[in-house]
Amino acid sequence: MNTTDFLNISVAICPERSAIVFEGNRYTFGQLNERTNQLANALKNLGVQKGDRVAMLQVNCNQHVEVYFAVAKLGAIYVPLNFRAKGDELTYMLNSSEANTLFVGGRYLDLVRSIKPNVPSVKNYISVESKQDDMLYYEDIISSAAADDVITEIEDEDTTMLVYTAGTTGFPKGVMLSHSSFGVYVLENVTPPDPEIEEKNILTVPLYHVAGLQAVMAAIYGGRTLVMERQFEPVEWMGLVAGEKVNRAMMVPTMLKQLIDHPEFSKNDLSSLRVITYGAAPMPLEVIKKALEVFPGVNFINAFGQTETASTITTLSPEDHIITGSEEEKEKKLKRLSSIGRPMSDVEMKIFDEEGNELPPGEVGEIVARGPRVMAGYWKDEEKTKKTIDANGWVHTGDVAYMDEDGYFYLAGRATDMIIRAGENIAPEEVEAVARTHPAVDDVAVIGVPDLEWGEQVRAVVVLKAGEKATAEEIIEHCRQRLASYKRPTSVAFVDELPRNPMGKVLKRVLRDQYGKP
Repeated sequence: MNTTDFLNISVAICPERSAIVFEGNRYTFGQLNERTNQLANALKNLGVQKGDRVAMLQVNCNQHVEVYFAVAKLGAIYVPLNFRAKGDELTYMLNSSEANTLFVGGRYLDLVRSIKPNVPSVKNYISVESKQDDMLYYEDIISSAAADDVITEIEDEDTTMLVYTAGTTGFPKGVMLSHSSFGVYVLENVTPPDPEIEEKNILTVPLYHVAGLQAVMAAIYGGRTLVMERQFEPVEWMGLVAGEKVNRAMMVPTMLKQLIDHPEFSKNDLSSLRVITYGAAPMPLEVIKKALEVFPGVNFINAFGQTETASTITTLSPEDHIITGSEEEKEKKLKRLSSIGRPMSDVEMKIFDEEGNELPPGEVGEIVARGPRVMAGYWKDEEKTKKTIDANGWVHTGDVAYMDEDGYFYLAGRATDMIIRAGENIAPEEVEAVARTHPAVDDVAVIGVPDLEWGEQVRAVVVLKAGEKATAEEIIEHCRQRLASYKRPTSVAFVDELPRNPMGKVLKRVLRDQYGKP
């Protein structure tokens, strides 16, 4: 099944149901389909053909969904750009993808104008929000085009999306995802629309990230109403959930923590929520424990994946979040809350050592995964593709983990973040988890610092809780009492906040640049 069928199915079953709610505007599935057809015909008139790349630079909005499905109907390839990218990064992504069309949000007009001379492949510039003298206007091209269905011969394995990874080191890589990458997941995990049952899903994850894109696909196929927020803001989020009676949410741990710590949290009626999916970054145990308390009756799902695997490959189920039973059973379940769960039914996962040998439960190595949803490769980069996908089809994720005897996976860091001290591997996440248990610590990230004698030493970069005080010596001693001596931090840097990407992942590269010198 190709992704255009997702929209066709919902239009056939519930055309009058709201597909998108965004900043006071509502679009039914029927209206969404009509606008998508008009846009597809307009793009066709501008010369966009099957296989062409069409890029978009904008925060979350209804136009993201319209542009994707219009591009998909033409058999072209959608390129969602990171709206936090700088000029050089945008230039690289546009030139790498050779996009011939670029949709531009209002706040990025000047940035795009500044790089125009450096992106010769782009022929069509389309302003999304306002009329501009040097660009086409989104609403004008839609209103001037026919709403006839656009029929293109599309294979399930055709690339439908080119998603550039965050690029924490060097320039980003373009991940090629096919219609099947999304189709397999959706058909396996989402039920088709029910004419009698309506669900609403709040979307705050950015739509250049595969988690946000997967959420859109699931909602469109399932006939769910997407309640969209440009970017996450706690008070607005709570107002939307309460006002729209939202049932589902996808969040990163940072968002969830900001919500439950917010002084206005208890003032909002969030009782309509039934499912909260979280992921994209490790979830601190204390945060999820508190969330379980303040969201009674909500089913929590931990979803782990990456762009190269078309998002989710493991889940920690709602049942795994229910901490009941004997004391021994409770202890085991509490430990599992720190895991990323078990592989989904269509995914194979193993732990490999550096030589490519499968490791038994309990041993730390790299997560590898394979299945019908994984990427076809990196765009025009055969060398990096071969380094990531081996001859047997295993995607080497770069995530270090171990598996327990019941098949649950536990992250132990990124291969590139591993600290090696005197030949001993130290997983930063293990040290971070212990440091977070200090009563004055709000957040922490651990990095390696070069050391002539030991190779590397452990440094903790710490954010203290508001109003709390602690010395470096106190935090080091706290960790020394709970960790093997070689794992404890030997130094501490105090900061007001940790640098994170939009998905909540700590940017260790930035911390190493700032605090990684002896």
